[in-house]
Amino acid sequence: MISDTYDVIVVGAGHAGCEAAAAAANLGSKTLLVTMNMQTIGQMSCNPAMGGIAKGQIVREIDAMGGYSGIIADKSAIQFKMLNLSKGPAMWSPRTQNDRMLFAEEWRMALENTPNLDFFQDMVKQLIVENNKVTGVVTSLGIEIKSKSVVLTNGTFLNGLIHVGDKQLGGGRMGEPRAFGITEQLVSLGFEAGRMKTGTPPRVDGRSLDYSKMEEQKGDENPQKFSYTDTPKLTKQLSCHIVYTNETVHDILREGFDRSPMFNGTIQSLGPRYCPSIEDKINRFAERTRHQLFVEPEGWRTVEIYVNGFSSSLPEDVQIKAMKHIPGFENVKVFRPGYAIEYDYFPPTQLKHTLETKLIDNLYFAGQINGTTGYEEAAGQGLMAGINAHNKVHDKEDFILNRDEAYIGVLIDDLITKGTEEPYRMFTSRAEYRLLLRQDNADIRLTEKAYHLGLAKEDRLRKVETKVSKSQELESFLRETSLKPGIINPILETIDSNPVDQAYRASQFLTRPNITLEKLDAIDVIKEFTSQYDDEVREQAEINIKYKGYIEKEKENVAKLNRLENIKIPEDFDYKSISSLSLEAKQKMSNVRPKTIAQAGRISGVSPADINVLLVYLGR
Repeated sequence: MISDTYDVIVVGAGHAGCEAAAAAANLGSKTLLVTMNMQTIGQMSCNPAMGGIAKGQIVREIDAMGGYSGIIADKSAIQFKMLNLSKGPAMWSPRTQNDRMLFAEEWRMALENTPNLDFFQDMVKQLIVENNKVTGVVTSLGIEIKSKSVVLTNGTFLNGLIHVGDKQLGGGRMGEPRAFGITEQLVSLGFEAGRMKTGTPPRVDGRSLDYSKMEEQKGDENPQKFSYTDTPKLTKQLSCHIVYTNETVHDILREGFDRSPMFNGTIQSLGPRYCPSIEDKINRFAERTRHQLFVEPEGWRTVEIYVNGFSSSLPEDVQIKAMKHIPGFENVKVFRPGYAIEYDYFPPTQLKHTLETKLIDNLYFAGQINGTTGYEEAAGQGLMAGINAHNKVHDKEDFILNRDEAYIGVLIDDLITKGTEEPYRMFTSRAEYRLLLRQDNADIRLTEKAYHLGLAKEDRLRKVETKVSKSQELESFLRETSLKPGIINPILETIDSNPVDQAYRASQFLTRPNITLEKLDAIDVIKEFTSQYDDEVREQAEINIKYKGYIEKEKENVAKLNRLENIKIPEDFDYKSISSLSLEAKQKMSNVRPKTIAQAGRISGVSPADINVLLVYLGR
């Protein structure tokens, strides 16, 4: 039926699969995207939102690399917020609320308009492996499809089991069948597999809610966007709302704990620590009398509401009874209850930095199969797996992002070096160089790399170069322009900042905590020059001036670390033969097989003393 041999087959069309297929096809590989259901391509299985703390940085990085997630998020956005603006720029994180149906539609349209990309609807139940190398897939219809590489992005579908109270349903999502066969085959080939859990809250009828009892959460007054391309800016937005649980709600939920699969032993796998179910929150934080919930619309033209913060696997009658005691939910009508889902994953220490498996050549894993949680983490991995699958079959170099280059680099290095036993979620705190990895400079960091790969066109590179040169022009002006006391002191007085008795450069005033470029615009000579620059250039120049010392210090630290990154460890290095290494270091390093001394130092359980021993044995 399908006689062609593909360069890349991508299995699964969630966020990881979509980005993997788009990347490989855009680079020129003959690509096939195999999905169990063509109607759920790019489906938002959980909350209808993109970005957030650290996740927004990943979406910007994907966009700078020529991926689609930022573009799709902008085209389907119903609200935009920049989070953490009260903190420093390393913490600023963009987030959109999205129209769930429009998001999936835009993904499908984008993929259908991507050259070199074919589609096939079926379940992949087996890989074709010859001499420890993947050469294709077999579908449930018995169709063999040949390929030079395969990217597995199975999400929660591998032997997925849905829990609602004491009821269990086989499925990868509510109403969709699970996938089987792949886990069993991979285990027989020598892979280690595990089980993880995630959950989702109830969806309710927005017409049955009383929003007057809730706190309205509007989008930003001047909404930005994710993509550095010419995607449309939001001109109107939908509000979200905040409401709180109470002790009555908690008491009702506790009544159902004996029927909860989380507490009666039915579910034994670990769920996401930083996105716990409502029953888990009540149990772990028993001293709290209330928990915050976000009431999020699912789109422009639907009444469906996502109750963010109320993820649950309790029996549906307990969920509904408890919700009716939340302010504004007294007459709530439920579209579907919350549920938990258990699924297979493969500990990611079994992967290389390219996301290729160590055991089987040309086989790549991306997304929840690697133990991550979140659309953005999955999409970032999919992008990298798609790039590297293409590069491998076309005899090109591996493409790896380092920890100082992107959050995506931090994510992948954490996964393959440290592994994970619970769903991994990205946070700004995981990145040691987060001041360098800001959301505002993702294009500056990554567009040139994307251009050399072939994912970004020349006009995007020129656009970034213009942004850099213009921000440098503005910086130079601010560093050279002096402001006399009579001009600057009236502005300093308005913000309770100490006045000056002599002239200083404008850039020196910008280093004060409460002084912004916008405030300096009150001075005619400043405004006359700065008004020619757009917001992106102004922001870049201001951050570079305000945080110059911190940025330079981080760059120094990167340079020190890179010296250790440049010390390679031979692939066949025998750690167990070195008696001076600790037993734990021998075991961990033999398992992970770090490529460099720096990576070895990041492995949990490897001490500085172990690193010194390694350096001696490597002649350093």
